[in-house]
Amino acid sequence: MDIRACLDDPVFLKPGEIRLIPTGLAISVPKGYEVQIRPRSGLALNNGVGLVNSPGTIDSDYRGEVGIALINWGPEPFAIRRGDRVAQMVISRVYAADFVEVDDLDPTLRGQGGLGHTGIK
Repeated sequence: MDIRACLDDPVFLKPGEIRLIPTGLAISVPKGYEVQIRPRSGLALNNGVGLVNSPGTIDSDYRGEVGIALINWGPEPFAIRRGDRVAQMVISRVYAADFVEVDDLDPTLRGQGGLGHTGIK
């Protein structure tokens, strides 16, 4: 679902600036689920505006207002007005994991190959 800004007055996000944009939205996420806040591709492509942390996570025990941490990576100031779509929200199931400390990990073909190791093709 699209998330909209809930502002009394426009906010002008300067290049390089980070602002928390209020949404006027509070939700109760069921236990075993999370909400992910994701950027809007059109804002990123057309204006250089995105999320500082992407995806943002709202846990099931949070009860405050949803705020969107926007950043302007573009070269021009960007105006945000009441009702503007500033992010997207996805609800996902969360699985609890039991972690076990081990001395060695099972081998794979990739092994410890890190960033860029698998190439682009």
